[in-house]
Amino acid sequence: MQVFLDSNVFLYAAGADHPHKVPCVEIVRAVSEGRLKANTSAEVVQEILYVYLRRGLREEAVRLAGHVATLFPALLPVTRDDMLAALSLVDRYPDLPARDLVHTACMLENGMDTIVTVDTHFDQVAELTRLTPSAASDLA
Repeated sequence: MQVFLDSNVFLYAAGADHPHKVPCVEIVRAVSEGRLKANTSAEVVQEILYVYLRRGLREEAVRLAGHVATLFPALLPVTRDDMLAALSLVDRYPDLPARDLVHTACMLENGMDTIVTVDTHFDQVAELTRLTPSAASDLA
């Protein structure tokens, strides 16, 4: 099984001490060591870049976004078909934020059905299973 890693996994792993930090660090380590089959998308890299640049952390933005982009040699693009699929999900999941709609569509278009995230918005998506970082670190 391949899981999709949401941006918050990387943000918690790189961030300050927090209850999610240790399991997120373990997930990233497991991916880098080949113990956990995972992928993410260009949109996740964009989110990381956005969050750090918004905070005025230019060097950290480039470093972390670059690390994530290179960690996944087959980083998922966000395609026209993904965007059309996201649009088709808007009415079905009206409470799902735009970026989460894009992640969901990208996952489904690429045959993925499990996301690792702390974001509970994904619990409403019938087509997906959400794993917390702690639960996913048990897979590694």
